Amino acid sequence: MSRPTLAVRARSVLCLLLAVVLAPSLAAQITVRGGDLQVSVDASGQLSAFRRITTQRDHLAPGQPAPLLKVVNGNQRLAPTGMAVRRSRGGALLTLTFTTINARVDVEVQEKPTHLLLIVRRAEPAAAVHAIIWGPYPTTIRTTIGEIIGVVRDGETALGLQVLNAKTLGGALPNDEGSTWARGIAATATPFGSTIQAYAINRDRERRVDAWGGVYKNMPVAPIPGETVVGSAIALFASKASETFDRLERIALAEKLPRPTIDGVWFPKTRLYGRSYMISSFSEAEADEMIAYAKRSGLYSLYHEGPFKSWGHFVLDETQFPNGRAGLRQVVAKAKAAGLHLGVHTLTNFINTNDPYVTPVPDDRLSVTGTSTLIRDISATQTEIEVASPEYFAPVKDNTLFTVKIGKELIQYRAVSDAAPHRLLDVQRGAFGTTPSAHAAGATVGKLFDHPYKVFFPNFAMQREVATNLATFLNETGVDHIDFDGHEGALASGQGDYDLAVFAEDVLRQTKHDLINGTSISKTFYWHIGSYYNWGEPWYGGFNESMQQYRIDNQALFDRNYMPHMLGWYLLTEQTTLPEMEWMLARAAGYSAGFAMVARPRALRANPNSGVLLDAIREWENARTSGAFSDAQRALLKDPANEFHLEKTGEGAWELSRMLLSPVFTRERVERQPGEPTSTTWRMEQTWAEQPLQFRLTVTGKSGVVRKIVLQLDRFAPITIPGELAAGESVVYDGSAELRVYDALGKPKARHTLTVTTPRLSAGVHDVVMDSEFVGDEPPVVQVQFKGRGAGEVVRRRLR
Repeated sequence: MSRPTLAVRARSVLCLLLAVVLAPSLAAQITVRGGDLQVSVDASGQLSAFRRITTQRDHLAPGQPAPLLKVVNGNQRLAPTGMAVRRSRGGALLTLTFTTINARVDVEVQEKPTHLLLIVRRAEPAAAVHAIIWGPYPTTIRTTIGEIIGVVRDGETALGLQVLNAKTLGGALPNDEGSTWARGIAATATPFGSTIQAYAINRDRERRVDAWGGVYKNMPVAPIPGETVVGSAIALFASKASETFDRLERIALAEKLPRPTIDGVWFPKTRLYGRSYMISSFSEAEADEMIAYAKRSGLYSLYHEGPFKSWGHFVLDETQFPNGRAGLRQVVAKAKAAGLHLGVHTLTNFINTNDPYVTPVPDDRLSVTGTSTLIRDISATQTEIEVASPEYFAPVKDNTLFTVKIGKELIQYRAVSDAAPHRLLDVQRGAFGTTPSAHAAGATVGKLFDHPYKVFFPNFAMQREVATNLATFLNETGVDHIDFDGHEGALASGQGDYDLAVFAEDVLRQTKHDLINGTSISKTFYWHIGSYYNWGEPWYGGFNESMQQYRIDNQALFDRNYMPHMLGWYLLTEQTTLPEMEWMLARAAGYSAGFAMVARPRALRANPNSGVLLDAIREWENARTSGAFSDAQRALLKDPANEFHLEKTGEGAWELSRMLLSPVFTRERVERQPGEPTSTTWRMEQTWAEQPLQFRLTVTGKSGVVRKIVLQLDRFAPITIPGELAAGESVVYDGSAELRVYDALGKPKARHTLTVTTPRLSAGVHDVVMDSEFVGDEPPVVQVQFKGRGAGEVVRRRLR
C-alpha cells in the first residue's frame, strides 16, 4: 500500500484543526457576554463573576451562594452539583446536574447586543423537577431595589433580571402556589446588597396548594398538559443607570414581549404616560354630556365605572346601554371624534351569579376549593346533605356564598354539622336559578370558590375563555381602556401569579387595537403589559383624608420600578370646592403624578362650581405635563401642608400663588368668674395683601362637642356657626357666601349660608374674638387658622 503524499497529509492535518476549531467545545466553566454584562460560571454551576464591562467592576457579592439555577423537588431546593459546557457561536448550552435526585437541566445561553438570554431547554426527569429558581443572584448594589421590575441600581450602574414569558415569575418561589401579596419580589434588599431572582413551576402534574396566598388550604390543582419548566426564560443585563429605561425597551423588542402601544409607540414613551383620566357612570343618552365634561377637563380618557350587568360573558346593562354593544360602539366613536379614549371598568375574571356561566346551568369549569362525595342518594327536595368529608365546606372565614355544585345544580347551605356524619345543613336547592335534582351516592360535591363581592371564579381553562370573552367585547365595541381590577381573582384557579400574567397577556394579544390598561396588583411580567398603576380610593374621606399617605408612599415604589406616577382615584361631589380640588392638584404636580377623577353626571350638574373645577384640572394638568414647575416648586407642591392656586395668564403660561397661613390660634375651656366674659381674643397679623376673609376652624380632641361658636374680626359683624361640632370635625370658609362643615374623615357634612357680609381684610394686625360653649367631661380644643393668597410667580411650559 502506498503512503499518503505530503500534500494529502497536510490537508488531513488542516481538516483536523478546522474540526477542532469549529466543533462545539466541551468545558467545565464559561464566561459569556451580553451587552454591557459579563458573567462567569464555574464548574459547579455557581456564578463566579457578574461584571459590568464598561466599568470593569464585579458586582457579584463575595461569599454568597450564587447558583445559576436551582431545582425544587418537594421541600428540597437543590443547587447544581456540576456543569458541562458546550460552546456554540454566540452562546453555549450549559448542562447542570443534580445528583441528589439524578436530574439534569439544559440551559441555553445566547449572547445578545443588549443582554444575555437564558432559556431552559430540557429538564429531566420531568417528574423530579417540580420547579426551578433562577439564582438568586447576589449583588453588591444596595442603593435602589426595584422589587417589581427586577432591577437594582446605584448612581452609576443598573443590573437587571427580566422575566421573558408568563411561566417565569419574579421571585424565588415564595410558596407552592407561586404567589405573593408583596408588591414585588423579583429583587430584594439584603445585608450584603441585593439579590435578583425568578422561578417557574412544573404545572404538568397534580398538585395541592394553599390558594389565594394561603387562605384556601389544600386546594387540588389540575395539571396543565405540557406546561413544565421547559421554556422558562430570563434576560440578564447591565447598563448605565441613567440608560436603564431604554435598555428595558430594547430587551422587550428583541424578545418580542407583549407591550402596550399607542399608534405604534411604546406606551411609556407616549404623551399619555402618567396622564390623568375621568371616571364616570353614564348612559347612552348622557354620553354627549360626559364627553363634553371630559373634553373641558383636558383629561385623556372617559372611563365608565360600571357598564356591565354581569361579568364573565360581559353582558352590558340594558338600562344604561339599551342598544347593547352597538350602542356602546357609537359612544366610543363619539369619544374618539372628540380626541378621547373610552374605557370601561370590570373585575378581571370575577363571575356574577346572574352570568350564563352560573345560571341556569352552571359551567363544570367553575373553580372549586375542593371536593368530597355524597354518602347516600338525595332527592331534589332534601334539605340536609351528608358528605364524606367536611374539609372544604366547614370553614366559615372567607366563605361568602356557602355554595356547592353537584352535577348541574348549585346548592347553598347554612353550616356543616359539628360531628360525623357530616351534613350540610339548611340547604337551599336550585340556588341562583339552577334546577333542583336528585343525585346518587358517590356524586362529586364541589365547594365553589367565591368572594365577598358575591361572585364565583373560573378554573384555569375557563379563565382563558373569559379572557377571550373580554377581548371579543373590546374588539366589538372599540373600547380601548380597561383596568384589570380584582386582578388577584386569577389566584382562584390555584395557579398563583402565573394565572394573573396569562389572563392579562391573553386579553392584550387578542385585542385588535391599542389597549390602555391598569391593574389592582403589581407583578413582574405584567410590568411589560400594563400602562399604569393607579391605586388609592376616594370612598373613605375627603380629598386630603382618603388613603392619602398610602398614595404618597406609592410614589417611591413607582420610582424604584420605572412605573408612571399615579395618585389613585378622587371623587368630585356636589359640594367639592376649588380649594379642595387645588389641594389635590398641587400634590399631583409635586409628584408629577396622574390621577383618576370620579365625576358623575348628577354631581357635575348639581355643583355650581363644576366649570371652574374642570378648568382648574385642565390648567394644572397642562402645566404639570409641560414641565412648567421647577424642582424647588415641586418640593413645595408635594408638602400636604401647603396650598396653592394656579391661574392661566397666557398660552403656555400660568401664575402660581402659594396660600399663606397665620399661626394656629387655640381656644380651650377655661373656668371664669360669674359674669366674666367667656370669649378668647387674639391678634392676627396678616402678611398677605387685601382680600376676602378665609379660615379653617378645627375641633381637636378625643371626645366632646363645641357649640354656639361665634367668630368676630375687628368688631365687624359676627360670624355664627350653627349647630355642634364634634371632635375631629371642621369648618372651612373660603370667602364665599357659605360655611362648609366636614366630618372627622374630611367628608362634607353640611353647608350653612351666611347671614352677614364678611369683611375684606387688609395687610396688618387684626383683632379676633371667639366665643363658644364646650360640652363633655374631656372637652375638645378649638383651633383656628387664617389664610390668604400670597404673591404669584410666573411658570411657563418647558416641554411640548
